[in-house]
Amino acid sequence: MKFETEPGFFVHADAWGEPANPPVLLLHGGGQTRHSWGDTANVLANAGWYAIALDARGHGDSDWSDKAHYSIDYLANDLRKICATFDQKPALVGASMGGMTALVAEGERGTDYPNSICSAIVLVDIAPRSEHKGIERIFAFMSQNLDGFATLGEAAEAVAAYLPNRPRPSDNSRLEKNLRLRRGPHGDMRYFWHWDPNMLNIWRHSTGPDKQTSNENRLYQAAHSLTVPTLIVRGGISDVVSEKVMAEFLDAVPHVKSISVADAGHMVAGDSNHAFTNAVIDFLSGVSEVSK
Repeated sequence: MKFETEPGFFVHADAWGEPANPPVLLLHGGGQTRHSWGDTANVLANAGWYAIALDARGHGDSDWSDKAHYSIDYLANDLRKICATFDQKPALVGASMGGMTALVAEGERGTDYPNSICSAIVLVDIAPRSEHKGIERIFAFMSQNLDGFATLGEAAEAVAAYLPNRPRPSDNSRLEKNLRLRRGPHGDMRYFWHWDPNMLNIWRHSTGPDKQTSNENRLYQAAHSLTVPTLIVRGGISDVVSEKVMAEFLDAVPHVKSISVADAGHMVAGDSNHAFTNAVIDFLSGVSEVSK
C-alpha cells in the first residue's frame, strides 16, 4: 500500500487481514522500518483486525524529504492524512518515535481535524518525558556506522552490542530487510541502514537538552488533550521509560492505562513479542467492546 500525504510524496505500508475489519496502524520507532511489526501484524490480523504497518517518511520504502522535513509536525501531519483515508477510525500503536507521532497527531488536531482521528492509542515505551541517557544511547547507535557495513554479519554484531539482552537470531534475513546494499563512498558495495541520515541532525536540534523542557510541556499538553482510550506499554528493563517516568505520566494523565512487559527493553515488541502483542489485543478488544 501507499498513501500520498503531500503532493507527490508517498508513505508506504504493508497490510494484513481483511480490509473490512477494524484497522490498526502500526508506527515504528526512529531508524526502524515497517518490517519490525511483522509478527504483531500477523497475530492482529488473525485476531480480527486489519493491521497496517507504515514506513515513516525518511524510512524504508517511504519517500525521503529533500528538504529534511522530519520534525514531529511533519510526521503527525502524515499520520492525520493517512487516518482520514479509512472508513473506520484506526487504532494507533506507536513505538518510541511512532508513539510520539500518534500523541501529537491526536492531541494537537486543531481546527482542520475537529474530531478524533483514531479510536485508541497504544504508546509503546514512550512518554512525554524520557530518560535522557536512554535517548542518547539510541542516538549513539544510529550515529555509528553511517558509512555502512561490509557484511550482514557486521551489522548483526552492531545490533547485538546495542541489544545485549536479546538472543541472537539464527539468521540475518529479517535484519536484511532494514538494510540496503549500495555502493559506498570508496566504490565498494556496502549495507546501509534504510533511513535518511539527514534525520539525525533534525532530531538532535529538536530534542537537545536545551529543548527538553519545552518538548516535555508540549507532549504533556497533547496527552492531556486525549479523549480516546490510551495505553502505555513499558519495557520492564527500559532505559527510556523508567518506572519513575511512567509513574509521573500516569499521575499527570490518570485516564491512561498502563502495563509493563517484564524482561523487555525499549524495543518491547522485538524483545517480548508474544507478551506485547497479547497486551495490545486485550486492550483493543476492551475498547472494541465498549464502543459497541
